[in-house]
Amino acid sequence: TNLVLKHLMKNGGLKRYSELSRQKSSAIYDIIDDSNGFYACKIDKDARSRMNVTFKLTSKDLEAEFVKEAADLKIEGVKGHRSVGGIRASLYNAVTMESVNFLADFMKSFQKDRE
Repeated sequence: TNLVLKHLMKNGGLKRYSELSRQKSSAIYDIIDDSNGFYACKIDKDARSRMNVTFKLTSKDLEAEFVKEAADLKIEGVKGHRSVGGIRASLYNAVTMESVNFLADFMKSFQKDRE
């Protein structure tokens, strides 16, 4: 824990990481919110997690396609919880903005290819 805290403080502190967390989650939530229902997040905007973005697609089959195509691009671990389903994007501190942008681009492309 001490090493992680030292790293965080050396690289801008809590204020910087809080802002980065907001940017990362907004990049994904904005796609969800602007998808005209292709992606859906049922969680109230003021209660949404910045670390684990969860959403669903219009069908289980489409979710399975999403997970498979994501894995083909080395986007791992997006399959939702086994009892809840859906998709989960974990955006912990170690996840770079570059990785989030890669996921965002994939989500846009995935939707565009199916419209």
